[in-house]
Amino acid sequence: MSADSAERDSTRSGVFVRIARFAQRRKLAAVGVWVAVLAGIWVAASVAGDGYRDDVSLPGTESQRAADLMAEHGFGRAGDTLQIVFHSADGLGGPAVRKKVESALSDVEALPYISRVSSPYGNPAAISQDGAVGYATAVLDVASEDMSLDEVQRIVDTAQSAETARLEVEVGGEAARLLAEGETGTAETVGILAALVILVLMFGTVIAASLPIITALFAVGSTVGVIILASHLFTISSYTQYLMVLVGLGVGIDYALLIFARYRGELLKGRPPEAAATTAIDSAGRTVFFAGTTVIVALLGLVTLGLGSVQGSALALALTVLATMIASLTLLPALLGLFGRRFARQFTARAAKRAAKNPNRSEGAVWRRLATFVQRRPVPAIVVAAVVLGALAGPALTMRLGFADAGNDPSGTTSRQAYDLLAAGFGPGVNGPLLITVDGGDRGAEQPALAAARVLAGTADIAATTPPTVSADGRVATILAVPDSAPQDERTAELVTALRADVLPELSDRTGADFFVGGATAATQDYADKVADRMPYFIAVVVGLSLLILMLMFRSVLIPIKAAVLNLVSIGAALGAMTLVFQEGLFGIDPAPIEAYIPVLVFAIVFGLSMDYEVFLVSRIHEERERTGSDETAVREGLAHTGAVITAAGLIMILIFGAFMLSPQRLLQQVGFGMAVAIFVDAVVIRCLVVPAAMQLMGRWAWWLPAPLARRLPSLNLESPPEPEDAPTAKQHA
Repeated sequence: MSADSAERDSTRSGVFVRIARFAQRRKLAAVGVWVAVLAGIWVAASVAGDGYRDDVSLPGTESQRAADLMAEHGFGRAGDTLQIVFHSADGLGGPAVRKKVESALSDVEALPYISRVSSPYGNPAAISQDGAVGYATAVLDVASEDMSLDEVQRIVDTAQSAETARLEVEVGGEAARLLAEGETGTAETVGILAALVILVLMFGTVIAASLPIITALFAVGSTVGVIILASHLFTISSYTQYLMVLVGLGVGIDYALLIFARYRGELLKGRPPEAAATTAIDSAGRTVFFAGTTVIVALLGLVTLGLGSVQGSALALALTVLATMIASLTLLPALLGLFGRRFARQFTARAAKRAAKNPNRSEGAVWRRLATFVQRRPVPAIVVAAVVLGALAGPALTMRLGFADAGNDPSGTTSRQAYDLLAAGFGPGVNGPLLITVDGGDRGAEQPALAAARVLAGTADIAATTPPTVSADGRVATILAVPDSAPQDERTAELVTALRADVLPELSDRTGADFFVGGATAATQDYADKVADRMPYFIAVVVGLSLLILMLMFRSVLIPIKAAVLNLVSIGAALGAMTLVFQEGLFGIDPAPIEAYIPVLVFAIVFGLSMDYEVFLVSRIHEERERTGSDETAVREGLAHTGAVITAAGLIMILIFGAFMLSPQRLLQQVGFGMAVAIFVDAVVIRCLVVPAAMQLMGRWAWWLPAPLARRLPSLNLESPPEPEDAPTAKQHA
């Protein structure tokens, strides 16, 4: 390195330069602090345990009003029951079978957490017409999600003690479904191993490949521990920690890789390790900072939905991304300080061997040729990409929102078998009855409820109703209405709409009472409707703030607009692919509606992550433009220097997200698949094909910013990287 270049390195200043130098000079202290933080948090988390709570409230919805009325008038929580299902081809009426059933139910009633058990023999409606299927209802005295797997398994084992060669016993209900969820450790392990393999192939050594993974694990591990402690103070859903691991590993490895790849490039230029790390943090680290900020903004946009079950997850995921940013900017440079001289020898030696084998090969040659090809044919490149991505996004227009039920559990689980037995014995609607709540006020609810029961019994698409159950004060009553169709069937959703819009309002006018359709099936529809209603506001907040951040960073109007449009395209493709696989049942997946909060969750995460590659690529294009003064050369060299890193980072994310398809939880399968598709589209099609074509077409106008706006907007480009040795100084373009 020349003396001028060394002098420029020594005089560099700025936030990221100071961070990099401090972390390297205090490398042992920095690593020690991270180790102490991780250990301290996990000791505290292990002692405290978690306090996860699933907030299923839907303020302002009809199903929530029904649930509140029931709680106010002594009905307790709705849905905290287990269905113990019995099946015998010989019938359940025989003395021997009845003795086995009643003995098992007596044992179940004696267990902890069981309030009472109703026998099928005391309720003729609880035994099918052919007498082969019957069910008992076990009422829990705690919420289903508050029970441990061991406690649920004990209830199942006790109920199944009645099983014989001629008697089958299965247990259904939300608590029983916990047994079907299983653990996700396999998915996480597979994702990490796959990432390690790619990094080894990319950098050539296990130590170098391990640093991005170690950085991500420290960040994710610390954040998960913090959330475990925070779950005692705030409402955080039980699935949040799995989402944190999924997103944290992908983002953490991605951010560290972007910095590490720039560090390796600086070493190959002949810079000493300390200067290489400083340049990497001051350039790629700055990119990571702004990209991570965009991800955090997108995640915090989920708060605008006003859904308790999503808000806690959004805050936890935002904290995870923040931790990965901090680890990439502090822990990673410290680790580079520890291993820098070894890397300098290894990377330069490998580069020398490659150069000896192929003297004419230049770094990024493949990507330089691709950029040249796209620049010569920008319009066809955009048209082909638009057709392919449009076709993939098309199915998203038919997406139905809802929630998976026991009918989507693995076929061998007791909850799925109970679901199937009930559907066979009593019809598909028995697994999702509608709970009609009658508010009679001071005049009493009994008479309006009896009138409602008669009307509902004669309503189309209702298979059966139960007699009204009246509260102790007589003001509120409930009726169960069993649809003809399954809970996830569109006919069931149409029935809920018809009851609310036509049948019950007319009945209310006649009786003076208020009627509300509640229960799990109606609540699912309310949740989906609420998400759909608030989605436009959420998109406006996320896209608007992201546009502002990019405008401040790049001092441009068109680049942020282009980025937002292309991000929306990649998200549309992901949602379309999810619809084909999980809703339509492609590849043998059990068809069901898409989990109601998955689209907004995928939107927030993918929109933010897509900005990572946008910022990384366009930042390098801007850097090359400042160096060369040529827009065309800047696009070509920008892709040449970043194409391999973007593709490798994207592949790592795809493998980590895709590995969650191995999870037994449908929620994680959908999130992992959707984000894997989105990252593939974004990293391969959009960043390496559409963006170069669009930048070529825009030319110098890509960097246009109206003068009045330019004067008023502050610049977020905190510090530009130093000019390369002997590089010409570019003139500023308008």
